[in-house]
Formats: sequence, C-alpha cells, structure tokens
Amino acid sequence: MRKLAEVLSTEEFELIFDHLNAAVAVVEKDGSFFAWNSAFEPFKKIMRNAFPKNLTEMHWQEVFLLDEETPTLCDCFLLNASNGRFILIAEPVTSDSASAYQIQKLHKQVKLFQVESEFSKKLAHNKHIELEGVIAQAKEVSQTDALTFIFNRRAIITELQHEVLRAERYNTMLSISIIDVDHFKSINDSFGHPIGDSILQQVAHRLRDGIRHPDVVGRYGGEEFLIILPNSDIHAASEQAARLGKIMREKPALVKEHVVQVTLSIGIAQLKIGKDTWETLLNRADNAMYDAKKKGRDCYVVSE
Repeated sequence: MRKLAEVLSTEEFELIFDHLNAAVAVVEKDGSFFAWNSAFEPFKKIMRNAFPKNLTEMHWQEVFLLDEETPTLCDCFLLNASNGRFILIAEPVTSDSASAYQIQKLHKQVKLFQVESEFSKKLAHNKHIELEGVIAQAKEVSQTDALTFIFNRRAIITELQHEVLRAERYNTMLSISIIDVDHFKSINDSFGHPIGDSILQQVAHRLRDGIRHPDVVGRYGGEEFLIILPNSDIHAASEQAARLGKIMREKPALVKEHVVQVTLSIGIAQLKIGKDTWETLLNRADNAMYDAKKKGRDCYVVSE
C-alpha cells in the first residue's frame, strides 16, 4: 500500500485539511503560527495562551471560548515536525448522550459567570475560581462513564496511550487486563436490563476498590473493563486477576430481591517494548480473554 504523501499533491492535501473538523496549525519555535487550516481560524487569537514557555511535544485538554455562547473542550496535541517546528492539533471533545444534559447545564453556568463578571469587577477573581471549577467539572464529565462512574472508553484508552509512551521512554514494565462479565447476556435476558445495569455498577465498584494505586480501571465497552497496571509484570497482573476473580466469585451480586452469581473471564498481557504498540497490546489481552472463555470462563489467561 502506498503512502498518501506519495500520491497526493499539495493542493489535495490542502483540500483534505480544510475539510477536517480538527483545527491544525504549524507552529514556530517561538509559538507563532506559520500555517493553518480553516478550522483553526477561531483558535488563532486565543490558542497562543495555551502554550507553556518552552514548546515541547505534549498532550493536554483545554476549554476554549470560541464564541460568546459556548465553551468548547478540546484534546490538544503538540507534535514535533521538521525544521524545529511543531504540528498543533486541537480536536473538539464530544460527550456521550448520557452526559449531554450535564454538559449543557455547565455551559449555561459558564455564560452566567461571564455576564456577572461584566457587572462586578470586584467579584472577578472569585468568578474566575468558580469558572475553573466548572471547567474542571466539564472535563471530569467528559471522562466518566455515565453508568458506572469510572473512566469511560475514551479516557481509559488515553490513559493507556500515555502509559505505553512512559514505559517506552523509561524502559519500565507495563501490564494490562481485559475483563469480561461471564454470561452477561443471560443475566439481561433472565432479570432485565435494569438489573443488568446494576450488576455492571457493582462489578465496576469492586474492580475499582480491588486494585492498588496507581492502577486504573475503566469501562472498555458493554460488559468489558480494562485495568492498566504501571510498573507491573505479568506475575503481578496474574495475582491481581486471581484476587479479583475470587472477590466476584465468593460474593454474589445482590440487586433488590435477586441474588446473582457473577464470574469474570480475564485476559492479561505485558508490554513488549520495541514490539508492541498500545493497539497490539490491547489485541493480545483481548485474545487472551477469549481464550479464558474457551477454557470454561471464571479464570484468567496470560498472553505469550
């Protein structure tokens, strides 16, 4: 397969970038903008304030007031380019539907703070503190799964990407576990989706309470969860998987008058530095999880 750079002209690349939703710009060492796409136009006057004094490759989240009505939460990436320049990408974060109402309420609060600050300069400092709190709350909502109140898929994948980069940079260990709730479809069919949702909440809370710091857990999708274990080898991840499986096995979930036996199938993989990407690491853990199901469920399997 040929690379795009080999087959597309400069005009075609310009056409592609002007149709992207993400704002893209080329930044000089001093932070000045050298070139940008049309989506970056609203960012030009305000984006400069988001940079640290010394430019370096980084990823952060920032709320920008692109118009007078609505603040926009963006994922921002500053990447090394040629000639000492940087590529700046600002991608608007879209929240899931379950969080949309909360985000809308937060937007209204931001607008209220702006109006009040115009009429009362003495309260400007206090309102700035409150605004920062609202922005922090908006960021938290965008990272939280609406059902289980742990990291959502986007947030836990972002955390994994950061940990893989950290492990590669410092040559440290990193392991992950993908966890699937056994026979979850049967639980939904037998007891109904509200009971199934309550089961997922209880599983999420037991996983969250059953891991050590700095391990993190997030909802990977449906009835699947992802645990990231920094500075941990396959043996530490296996011990954790055995402990979590025992916790679920020995204490059935209690929902109203229903007592539901819940077990877990767990796939474990350790990062192979120089060979794995975050995606291949996930795939290996996912394949190991399916091997655990083939073995009869209620167990863990380690990827080779």
